Amino acid sequence: MTTVYKHVSYLWDEARAAELAGDEVGLLIYRSNLLGADLRITNYGGGNTSCKTTERDPLTGHDTEVLWVKGSGGDIGTLTRDGLAGLYVDRLHRLRKVYRGREHEDEMVELLQHCIFDLASKAPSIDTPLHGLLPFKHIDHLHPDAAIAIAAARDGKQITRELFDGKIGWLDWQRPGFDLGLKLLECVEHHPALIGVMLGGHGLFTWGDSAHACYVNSLDVIEQCGRYIDEATRSKGTVFGGMKRTTRAAEERRAQAVALMPVLRGLCSSARPMIGHFTDDDRVLEFIASNDLERLAAMGTSCPDHFLRTKISPLVLELPADADLSDAPALRDRLVTQFESYREGYRTYYEMHRGADSPPMRDQNPVVILYPGVGLFSFAKDKATARVAAEFYINAINVMRGAEAVSEYTALPRPEAFAIEYWLLEEAKLQRMPKPKPLSGKVALVTGSAGGIGKAIALRFAREGACVLINDMNTARLLEAEQELRQCLSKDQFIVAPLDVTKPDTIRSAAEAAVLAFGGLDIIVNNAGLSISKTIEEHSGQEWDLLYDVLVKGQFLVTQKGVEILRRQAMGGDILNIVSKNALVSGPNNAGYGSAKAAQLHLSRLSAAELGQDGIRVNAVNPDAVIAGSNIWSGGWAEGRAKAYGVPVDELPEYYARRTLLQTVIEPDDIANACFAFVGGLLGKSTGNVLNVDGGVPAAFVR
Repeated sequence: MTTVYKHVSYLWDEARAAELAGDEVGLLIYRSNLLGADLRITNYGGGNTSCKTTERDPLTGHDTEVLWVKGSGGDIGTLTRDGLAGLYVDRLHRLRKVYRGREHEDEMVELLQHCIFDLASKAPSIDTPLHGLLPFKHIDHLHPDAAIAIAAARDGKQITRELFDGKIGWLDWQRPGFDLGLKLLECVEHHPALIGVMLGGHGLFTWGDSAHACYVNSLDVIEQCGRYIDEATRSKGTVFGGMKRTTRAAEERRAQAVALMPVLRGLCSSARPMIGHFTDDDRVLEFIASNDLERLAAMGTSCPDHFLRTKISPLVLELPADADLSDAPALRDRLVTQFESYREGYRTYYEMHRGADSPPMRDQNPVVILYPGVGLFSFAKDKATARVAAEFYINAINVMRGAEAVSEYTALPRPEAFAIEYWLLEEAKLQRMPKPKPLSGKVALVTGSAGGIGKAIALRFAREGACVLINDMNTARLLEAEQELRQCLSKDQFIVAPLDVTKPDTIRSAAEAAVLAFGGLDIIVNNAGLSISKTIEEHSGQEWDLLYDVLVKGQFLVTQKGVEILRRQAMGGDILNIVSKNALVSGPNNAGYGSAKAAQLHLSRLSAAELGQDGIRVNAVNPDAVIAGSNIWSGGWAEGRAKAYGVPVDELPEYYARRTLLQTVIEPDDIANACFAFVGGLLGKSTGNVLNVDGGVPAAFVR
């Protein structure tokens, strides 16, 4: 065992492992989670791990050997028992008798179902035979950057032989499947002293007699690869042919990214709405500033796990790092030509390699976009997929860097890449994925979303697939909301930022945070508000100004910033204004609040009339008496309304319910449902409308 690791992290905890003693499957999961926690070893969803145990066969009562291996579509970093496939080892070996050769490879995947031992198994992956046919108790198949760098080098086979003194075998590139499993078995049978096998252009197989021995063997091999690359890099003196371009300062990169991302997102969303991710990681900046950028980027990635998430190659923007990006139409015109060239290249790639049974061509837009001097942008169906694509491309950069240091980088041949990308088994996996939710690919900014109506709207949108920006002017309330939402939403579904609708700087910074996190905006909900209920004589001018600043000017300022982003995207969008029945009903002690709400409502109509030409819909929701979790009931509003209606404060909710036609209390979720009705896809041709959610107040009827 190596005593000091630099290129991997040794995370094994003897105490934790001792708790799992005797539970080989538990130790498999523990080992897998440790390996998956280090992105230098494998990315999300990449690689697979296994162990073999002796179990009692429920049909015969005899002991039988069972393979436990990561199931299809799983992730070793988050693997749990229900993510494993359990199969009879003897049945897997019997498949050798019915295997009809590589041209019938795909039928073997269906036959794996006949080898299932554990009826609760996850579907077995195409890599199952690679684990099941080998004789070892514990096996790791990983995609470490350092190992793939050698596997993707022109002299990779020779380097592997010399570096490991024949202890690591080599198999040339071959698509995963039953035949590769047979070749692995043949390799270890002819070379029993092997401690692992390097798969050309693909990854690494290592094994051990115990979970710990397998773990340490994997780390030792990866560490040795990393040290070899480090030494070669130092000897060479330069990486990627040296630096060709200047990298902008961090704040300048961020400003360029904010200006560019909505335009890129609009272009990448020509087939379906996409969510973006931006990174200016040091490894990215080194690569995109180099002399070898164009040559290596055009070659594409080598490991199938990389390009299945990133496409075979990225789009490298022909755009100066200090370009003026303020004129969105001019910028879009400049980029359209580059996007069309990329799409045409992808169409050519598809037509050149397609077969009679190839699935239809998929989205032709790039997934990864490199902006020299600024950073990397990635776009996908959701934030997690876009983020993982960027992580995988950084791994590909690491691979290219290492391969160029030790020899010369070689990419997977295009026909082989196409065979993987458009493999019928991969297509079947895509077809099995859940259908997108109504708001998948959408980004929403809901003002005042740390509580009450705003939080209910944001939660509803997130549960329908949207990414949301949670914000509030009250930082304590915002922190509390963040902690609560982390219990029910993933880290990729929302971000938080302070926002005071009366302060343009906070509106700008919050909107820019949404752009950097998700690529842009699609839905703006003006919900932030306050209320003051006083007679005309008691109402101060300062209170009047505050109401109009928050409700009317705040709606205007947030809409103004939102429209700027929506227009840069050129994808249309939705603006929803949470107004009130008080915009239409003339009640007592309500001159300031009621007139401000009326202004909000008419501003909604004016915005709808102006923004329709951009495909931007503007609609209003008129709640009434939403008491639960609402800030407007503090600061004397409840007392003021109770006084106006001549009822005790504690009877106010009942009073509001009694006066409605439906005799019902209005909850925050009711408003959230109304908002979703506008943006969920069924009312895409409606704008300038008002939807009352007040239980039925006849005086508030619009018509």
